[in-house]
Amino acid sequence: MAGDAVPYLNGEVLVTAGTAPNGGETHEATKPAVEAETQGVIETDVLVIGAGFSGITAIHRFRKLGMKVKCFESGEDFGGVWYWNRYPGARVDSEAPFYQLNIPEVYKDWHFTQRFSDHRELRKYMAHIDKVLDLRRDAYFNARVNDARWDDATSTWTVKTLQGHVAKAKYLILCTGLLHRTYIPDFAGLKDYKGEIHHSGEWDENFSAKGKKIAIIGAGATAVQITQELGKQADELTVFLRRPSYCYPMKQRTWTKDEQHQWKAFYPILFKEGRDSAVGFPTARNPNNLADVTEEAREALFDELWERGGFNFALGGFQDTAIDKKANKVVYDYWRRRVCERLTDPAKNAIMAPEVPPYYFGTKRSPLEQDYYEILDQDNVYLHDLSKTPLKTFAEKGLVMADDKLHEFDAIVLATGFDSYSGSLTQMGLKNKDGVDLKDCWKDGLNTYLGITISGFPNAFMAYTPQAPTALSNGPTIIEAQVETIVDMVSKLESEGARKIEAQKPAEQEWKATLDAMSKYTLIPYTDSWWNGANIPGKKSENMIYVGGINMYEKQVREKMDGWKGFDVVTAAA
Repeated sequence: MAGDAVPYLNGEVLVTAGTAPNGGETHEATKPAVEAETQGVIETDVLVIGAGFSGITAIHRFRKLGMKVKCFESGEDFGGVWYWNRYPGARVDSEAPFYQLNIPEVYKDWHFTQRFSDHRELRKYMAHIDKVLDLRRDAYFNARVNDARWDDATSTWTVKTLQGHVAKAKYLILCTGLLHRTYIPDFAGLKDYKGEIHHSGEWDENFSAKGKKIAIIGAGATAVQITQELGKQADELTVFLRRPSYCYPMKQRTWTKDEQHQWKAFYPILFKEGRDSAVGFPTARNPNNLADVTEEAREALFDELWERGGFNFALGGFQDTAIDKKANKVVYDYWRRRVCERLTDPAKNAIMAPEVPPYYFGTKRSPLEQDYYEILDQDNVYLHDLSKTPLKTFAEKGLVMADDKLHEFDAIVLATGFDSYSGSLTQMGLKNKDGVDLKDCWKDGLNTYLGITISGFPNAFMAYTPQAPTALSNGPTIIEAQVETIVDMVSKLESEGARKIEAQKPAEQEWKATLDAMSKYTLIPYTDSWWNGANIPGKKSENMIYVGGINMYEKQVREKMDGWKGFDVVTAAA
């Protein structure tokens, strides 16, 4: 899954607001959205920006609090990532039943068909949530925010959209996604190419790969999913990559209605234990270091975890894998051996699973795959190592490499990632209390307090954010942990007669130092990726991950609510 993608190419919107991407389907429950109130201002207690899992959770929870809540969403429907991502093979890599919201009235009559749902099923799931909770009455679609300003005299946010909506709210809840703003490198000659070109975030669902020579640039999670599909269809497929992903076996299977119906009796405890875990799945951590067990016991455990599929190989491994280089190499060697059993071409496995690991195992995103390595092993699939022969320029008929060789293609797929964490937040005209845009506040580095608030932005909260356990967590679990904490904070503020709350700058600095101190004992800082923003030229490379896990994170955040540690709170009487 590539994330909550709003497609952009060289700064130009490729998808017209108000349509599904490239005319693709919208879900069965689509009804007219709330019309733009261009003649008046929308007055509400809470304004939510974004209608993916985070926005849906926020609407539902604030409603239960008895507050008036409205939502602006740039797309035409609910879904966030699952509204925008429609590329071949787009599929979640968190397994059912955990990739859903913990709302009994929603899950009691819903059934998934597979262990890992695809994008079509997840749009149907969003339609089901909408129908059960009647979310649509509080949502404004085709509403892309382009300005948000704080008025201290009235303690309100005024938010405007590109389409002419204007809203005023006491509280602003930013639910714009972890992987939202698609990134296309500044490729030389991009406009010279005359063939088809598609970014994963704005896929033409009418595209056919049959009979074509296709290039795909990228080898991350999205590229893995696309490669699995196009490799079965294209005459030729060439994958251009700088470094491989370390993929885990998905072990996809069907999930019957009867099976799920029986499991629903256990959902409350499963969701509770998932919330009280490090990563959102109710699994027990292995208490051992790698050296604590015999080689035979170690290999037996690796085999068992591998055959379970999903993220079990990572979740059930030894404690020191993430901090000890020697232990990490043992895990890598096992992974490599299992991959090379399937990717048998020596030249190809030298690129995709080299003897010397290009980075430490588990220090960047590890996608799930079903038949990725078998597809790469096919005679019609080629690999090009960009670390040895970089891309020089696009040309009319294809790609010219540093050796001046032209590779001709009928179509080129860009699976080039996202401006992660901050990309969406810094592109919506969000101004602080002094009128300074967030993109300028963060130009020298990203700062938050607790991963949910920002100094200088009163009464504004974020979910699925930087400086939280987001990249290392099951999405719905960390989303519910953050959103429900925010709702409880607002409830407490209202009960205390507060006019506004704002994070203190020293508290931000302390939070960032805490996260850096935790991370430095792991191997993560040795690897550049979207986890630290290093994939975007000019963006500061920095730690943006809370590595302590969801349970520790939520406990720390909630402790700060007692006495509002690190916050300035102003009451209505002040």
